[in-house]
Amino acid sequence: MPTNGTHQALRIQFGLINCSNKYLTAEAFGFKVNASGVSLKKKQIWMLEQDEGNNSVVFFKSHLGRYLLANKDGNVSCEAEKPDTDCRFTVIAHADGRWTLQSEPHKRYFGGSEDHLSCFAQTITESELWSIHLASHPQANLLSVSRKRYAHLSAREDELSADSVIPWGVDALITLIYQEKKYSIQTCDNRFLRNDGKLIKKRDQGTGYTLEFKAGKIAFKDHEGKYLSAMGPTGMLRSGRNSKPGKDDLFDLEQSHPQVILRASNGRLVSIRQGINISANQDEETDQETYQMEINTETKKCILRAHTGHFWTLVNHGGIQCTASEIDANCMFEIEWRGRRIAIKANNGKYICTKKNGHLASVSDSVGEDEEFTLRLINRPILVLRGDHGFVCHHKSSSTLDANRSVYDVFHLVFENGAYHIKGSDGKFWYTSSTGTICTDSVIPEDFYLEFRDHGRLAIKAKNKKYLRGNQAGTLRADADEVDNSTLWEY
Repeated sequence: MPTNGTHQALRIQFGLINCSNKYLTAEAFGFKVNASGVSLKKKQIWMLEQDEGNNSVVFFKSHLGRYLLANKDGNVSCEAEKPDTDCRFTVIAHADGRWTLQSEPHKRYFGGSEDHLSCFAQTITESELWSIHLASHPQANLLSVSRKRYAHLSAREDELSADSVIPWGVDALITLIYQEKKYSIQTCDNRFLRNDGKLIKKRDQGTGYTLEFKAGKIAFKDHEGKYLSAMGPTGMLRSGRNSKPGKDDLFDLEQSHPQVILRASNGRLVSIRQGINISANQDEETDQETYQMEINTETKKCILRAHTGHFWTLVNHGGIQCTASEIDANCMFEIEWRGRRIAIKANNGKYICTKKNGHLASVSDSVGEDEEFTLRLINRPILVLRGDHGFVCHHKSSSTLDANRSVYDVFHLVFENGAYHIKGSDGKFWYTSSTGTICTDSVIPEDFYLEFRDHGRLAIKAKNKKYLRGNQAGTLRADADEVDNSTLWEY
């Protein structure tokens, strides 16, 4: 199957919102469930699991790893350690995008409010209708299941086309924007996909989709009840004729790895254009100067993949080539984060340097100018951050940022000589106050440093040399000395 090499579909995590606008919540005490949550936090996140023998049957798994169940008397809890008969539900999807959950063995409907939840209703009323709020990180690559091709912004056709074998470059990044219980698909140039296939600058009725899940895949239903599909020779994304999702209407959301460009100390771009040896000898940015960084979860070392699918690897005499088709220890590199610059250490314990002819070689015992590189992230022009406690979002009544919200704001990244300026939709920049609080109302940009430290997560260092994290009150501050879970952000 053609993929970016990892084909890592994101786990479908979501919240369920009842007619009173409250979230279904799994409590640790007594494994009880209620509909009292006012926002999408950890206790309100559910995962959908499919029954292997029957695709129409699903299980709802809570953050505690327990399964939602409804017994024959309609009593509901979330205590099952394994999905048994009472955990079996079918989902009825309605035209407005809401769901009804029906107990598969007992044929009753699940609903209610606050602490008064049951699965005993024989008919569907407003109380048995639930809206879906996706909890996964909203920036991803979109894979057409039937075509086995990735969607990307096609400048030539001015459309989203599902015809890429690998999701390469910024054009392959999509952002899901949640508003009024519907989702819009935003391209890397900040336009929105309308159901007729056109890309427009402002959202309207035609850019809102409700999500449906089928066999672990996602379908996007438009306001007319039709499904987004890849159509024609280019795989143009637009709504088709189907009123029920078929194979052509199903998509996977896959994690989008950071893709970067490296500039060496000689001012040239690191490239594979000239052959198997990696050299810093180019001035033009193309796919051949772009590399995908994949961080190993256990070792935190980095694999660098080229658009050809081959990996950087250490060869004899410290040479660095892009020839490996399988990952081994010589494909693992250690990144040292040095403010505006990075250094790269290979498996022989030596640092990679740029030789006078531009070739890269892992022969240095220490870091000097020749061992430093400037790294620029190219496939995140817009940034959505999620930490342990929620998304980063503007505070409602001040210029600070909350780091514990269930909704997110989209920020823009501007690269500047190894650092980044972060600005909001109002054009104002982030800065660090004298107390370490991150504020968002400056007209003067301030440098922040992005460090790709873990799989799918980065750390951000401010000019006070501290890392950003959310404090107990949820405010985003630059006050951490070390990188740990509290300072790592999905992006």
